[in-house]
Amino acid sequence: MRRVLAFLAAIASTVALAQPYPTKPIRMVVAFPPGGPVDVVARLITPKMSEVLGQPIVVENTGGGGGNIAAARVAKSPADGYTVLAHSSAYAVNPTLIGNIGFDAEKDMTAIAIAGRQPNLIFVHADFPAKTLAELIQRAKTEKLAFASPSSGTTPHLTAENLFKIRAKVDITHVPFKGAGPAMNGVLSGQPPIGVLAGTAPMPHIKSGRIRALAVSSAQRLALLPDVPTLGELGYPGMEDYTWVGLFVPSGVPADIAQKLNDAALKAAQTPEIKERLEALSFEPMAAPLKPTADYVRAELAKWSKVVRETGAKPD
Repeated sequence: MRRVLAFLAAIASTVALAQPYPTKPIRMVVAFPPGGPVDVVARLITPKMSEVLGQPIVVENTGGGGGNIAAARVAKSPADGYTVLAHSSAYAVNPTLIGNIGFDAEKDMTAIAIAGRQPNLIFVHADFPAKTLAELIQRAKTEKLAFASPSSGTTPHLTAENLFKIRAKVDITHVPFKGAGPAMNGVLSGQPPIGVLAGTAPMPHIKSGRIRALAVSSAQRLALLPDVPTLGELGYPGMEDYTWVGLFVPSGVPADIAQKLNDAALKAAQTPEIKERLEALSFEPMAAPLKPTADYVRAELAKWSKVVRETGAKPD
């Protein structure tokens, strides 16, 4: 009888192992609070990914530490494909900015997809006197000013540090918030009156006239903001900086599961309606196969490591 039971148990185990992934809901851990670009993009693509995979994807916001709290937790989660991290380009910054982040960003995680990227915007409250970036820089030479960012170590923070401290040689105090949504609210209230954020949060307020965009960190002007000059046009070449939204899983996730997640992300990002909505948010769709995705993340780790060292940026 025992042999029969053992045999049946072995068969049941084999059947369970043979079941195709996924067989239960997937958890998407967003590394920032609601309202910022990572949250917006994650919630935009997950319904289509869920449709492709045949299982629900539950979005969970875990902010703090420039996205590092969520990233460290996901890196240590079971490598079964049921926990996915949605992070920003801060993923490429934190290893150098913070140092010991609790995991190895190159070895402990597998990049599944870069859903999209968008440049950073330098903007001011509508009541702030500066009408151009040059006027803002001039005022910073004689006044004590401060700027908001989503958090220390985000690319908007480093774009600002590089622009103000290294390129323009002015001291504008950094005020880190816990996400793009809170930072945007800070600028809307005038505390502080200057902001540097990726395009999603400020875009509707630029359109409404509540804030004024002074510059954008893209290679070309944005179609949504044709009158806003690039940093290159304004005399700051080489500052093509982007905030991107990437999906990651622990590196031990089997290759076939990583491939399924990559396929689902690609299909979601390439859906005409989702692509249109990404572009409306000033995102450039970037979803690609696994190897180009890994190569891009590796290049970003090297780039932002250099910027952190040059600016001397520190976690707040």
